[in-house]
Amino acid sequence: MAFVGKKFPDLNVDAMNDMGDTFKLNVLEEAVNNKKKVVLFWYPKDFTFVCPTELHAFQAAIAEFEKRNTIIIGASCDTPEVHFAWLSTDKDNGGIEGVTYPILADSNRNLASTLGILDITNETFNEETGIVTVEGDNVTYRATYILDEDGIVQHESINNMPLGRNVNEYLRLIDALTHVQEKGEVCPANWEDGKDAMSANRTGVAEYLTANVN
Repeated sequence: MAFVGKKFPDLNVDAMNDMGDTFKLNVLEEAVNNKKKVVLFWYPKDFTFVCPTELHAFQAAIAEFEKRNTIIIGASCDTPEVHFAWLSTDKDNGGIEGVTYPILADSNRNLASTLGILDITNETFNEETGIVTVEGDNVTYRATYILDEDGIVQHESINNMPLGRNVNEYLRLIDALTHVQEKGEVCPANWEDGKDAMSANRTGVAEYLTANVN
């Protein structure tokens, strides 16, 4: 199920911060109550390989997101305790010490299931035993959501496990969304902040193509 153009699910989820505090976090409320955009990024597992590079990359860019009135939230299906153990492990040992944004601990998989981002390739019910078995790790793909200040999903994407994200692309998308909100123009292919956008009509596209496409 695609969530673009819809309200993000209204669910409270356990989360962990760098101080070792476990608390409830509602992604929709973070956007609406704080009047901020939100970037929520899911990763498969703590203490793995591509994952810490992404968490550190989002941390390195956090000031840029904050300048854009945007909150960063990480998420996986690990428990809060495992998150804190990883947050307490330094980079030299594959850890994410220094990450300051909250990390969802969706260990009951309520939110991940609602979003449909779990690695489940097949589900089988054995009528004799009553046991349900699944194929796949039942952890999340690298899914990313951008919410606007009203909690509406403006972007969602899903990468397979080996494919790390480019954090700069989410900065670009936030810039594009802000431009649309403030200027009422639409952002063409490869648009970046400071480049020409266009009016969403025939004249606008004709003028843009004439000026920018050889």
